[in-house]
Amino acid sequence: MQEHALHLHFSNRQQPDHPLAAGVLRLVRQANGTLGLGEAPGALLAQFCLDRRGLWLQVANGARGIHVNGRPVRRMALLRAGDAVYADGVELLVRAAPRQATELQQAAAASVHEACAVLRGVGGAHHGRSFTLGQARVVGSMREADIRIDEPTFAPRHAVLERQGGAVLLRDLGSAEGSVVKGVPVRDAVLAHGDQVVVEGQHRFVVEFPAAAPRVADEEAARRPVPAQPTAPARSGVRLPWLLLAAILLAGALSALLWFGAP
Repeated sequence: MQEHALHLHFSNRQQPDHPLAAGVLRLVRQANGTLGLGEAPGALLAQFCLDRRGLWLQVANGARGIHVNGRPVRRMALLRAGDAVYADGVELLVRAAPRQATELQQAAAASVHEACAVLRGVGGAHHGRSFTLGQARVVGSMREADIRIDEPTFAPRHAVLERQGGAVLLRDLGSAEGSVVKGVPVRDAVLAHGDQVVVEGQHRFVVEFPAAAPRVADEEAARRPVPAQPTAPARSGVRLPWLLLAAILLAGALSALLWFGAP
């Protein structure tokens, strides 16, 4: 997973944004009860690990109450831009810098032969569901909405998603708060494969293109730690197959019986 300039954002602005660089960044509970990052002294809660494979959250032994997007994490979680990490009642958003205009133009103009892109629900009421984006899809609370968010405060017509080349266009339709893309509030955006969209705080979706899905699956499989395999003991010499050995022993026994048992 390659991301653009990842950084941590404190939702209540308790601290300034903290850039994430390759390596390990500690998250600790300081003596005064507040959260600290980096070399700040305190009890270790978790650490963010960024390398070429992606961004990982590793929970410290014995630490409790660490959540990612509302789900508890006991040991480790793979993060993407737009994920919300909760620790000690504080929300930290993983954000990524917006793409450059040239990158957006290249993505929108790319020729992709698959029939459509897919919007996959990863949190909220549509978790586990997928919506094809071969045609424009309206997100809203009205019954006619293609992707319905049935909440009283949600706009009847919140936004529309439509495919354009190798990208998906998100256009706001006059909502009160807009949407959040890769952790950053937006009204309109050009979405590429893997971008995370959040509406109404808890309804999360990821844009996926069929052509890129196998490659991403391989990348995520490569990120999983591989357990050590037991080493088979070295064999000295070539052993006879068990069946042949049994046949030889049986033949020897019959020969002894005939030889010594004859009158």
